[in-house]
Amino acid sequence: MGRKWNNIKEKKAAKDKNTSRIYAKFGREIYVAAKQGEPDPDSNQALKFVLERAKTYNVPKHIIDRAIEKAKGGSEENYDELRYEGFGPSGSMVIVDALTNNVNRTASEVRAAFGKNGGNMGVSGSVAYMFDATAVIGVEGKTEEEALEILMEADVDARDVITEDEAVIVYAEPDQFHAVQEAFRNAGVTDFTVAELTMLAQSDVTLSSEDQEQFEKMIDALEDLEDVQQVYHNVDLGE
Repeated sequence: MGRKWNNIKEKKAAKDKNTSRIYAKFGREIYVAAKQGEPDPDSNQALKFVLERAKTYNVPKHIIDRAIEKAKGGSEENYDELRYEGFGPSGSMVIVDALTNNVNRTASEVRAAFGKNGGNMGVSGSVAYMFDATAVIGVEGKTEEEALEILMEADVDARDVITEDEAVIVYAEPDQFHAVQEAFRNAGVTDFTVAELTMLAQSDVTLSSEDQEQFEKMIDALEDLEDVQQVYHNVDLGE
């Protein structure tokens, strides 16, 4: 797969930790998930998934509790889930997921982040068809062979299982996310290095150093937007 998920997560967490931006994004996502269903992860799969992701980023408990309590309190704050698609230099493709309480503001900010950094926003469907929704789960302390055996015994299918930086990374269909985690938990695994539902490019592109520098500025500009939750792309950045 070539994504090096542990490195990507660590790089992103290190960047966001300095500004606590990641905590704010998770707080919003937890609030939305809790408000859309029961504020209990045992009966709300969307909330359960967000909390699993938050755990891998070491989001503080008080951030999680505050977001859930806000949802329980009947806050009237509402957010729309939006997806934008666009293009960067030399055929690079980008998907941007956002949660916003002001659609016009978010659309304008995303369009500007693309346009000011050599890219342009496309129409719905112009990019997404080149990506596959994928569950990515990472564990330590297991070999690829042991991981495959655990999944087989639990009758859980995986697209791929690879080793990266002393961790085993499992790629699976999105609806297998919780099944993969449960299989590993039953085998004694308590912590996950990665727990993501992502949009994985069907093929990556490599940019020239100049284009890559511009592309990274564009991605940084998009990720810095308050309303943006996730940014996916098809560029091999060499992490």
